[in-house]
Amino acid sequence: MDELELFDTPEWSRRIGVFDLETTGVDVAWDRIVTAHVGVLDATGAVLRADSWLADPDVPIPDAATAVHGVTTAFARAHGRPAAEVIGEVVAALRALLDAGIPVVAYNASYDFSLLGNEARRHGIAPIARPTPVIDPLVVDKAMDRYRRGKRTLTAVAEHYAVPLTDAHEAAADAVAAGRVALALAERFAARLPASAAALHTQQIGWARDQAESLTAYFVKIGRIDPAQQLDGSWPIR
Repeated sequence: MDELELFDTPEWSRRIGVFDLETTGVDVAWDRIVTAHVGVLDATGAVLRADSWLADPDVPIPDAATAVHGVTTAFARAHGRPAAEVIGEVVAALRALLDAGIPVVAYNASYDFSLLGNEARRHGIAPIARPTPVIDPLVVDKAMDRYRRGKRTLTAVAEHYAVPLTDAHEAAADAVAAGRVALALAERFAARLPASAAALHTQQIGWARDQAESLTAYFVKIGRIDPAQQLDGSWPIR
């Protein structure tokens, strides 16, 4: 990017944190962290800092989860650090970024931050109760390009924005790709996105709620869920 392009993009895109977890499953209340990554990118998407962790989650890793991220129970027990140590360090790394006002990008942020919060409480660690500012490329992409057909997985969205992702479901690769998607969104939709991370964070709360309501209505229509059910649109913690 040249200087003019950097000036035209939102202020928050000058430096961003990135965060991703790979876990034992998809239940934020009960599943455990296996790998984690926290890093920092500059406005061009170059990696300025990168920290990765492998935890022994203290429970067997289901075969279905291993098929996604490649980490087996045996490998985690042999090479992973105690879960409490890993979680404490991940929380501290994220807290330092947020306290410095550096926005943290996480794809489907309500999953990662909710699961991390529950893991922290499980191990007696003070959780990040209200993470802010957070940028969620999944929420922003849906808001900016609502009617685009196709999947909204990180792999699909990265491909749409021409962001390389060669090792999907590896925490560092996913975190960096999500960050670069956020930067691509900042460039493409600069005129429509708030300049500050704080304003964008606030706007995403409403977008996420609206998106959950819309998806709920669609699932009811096709008979996937009961009309009495409601998808949780809380963000960035559910």
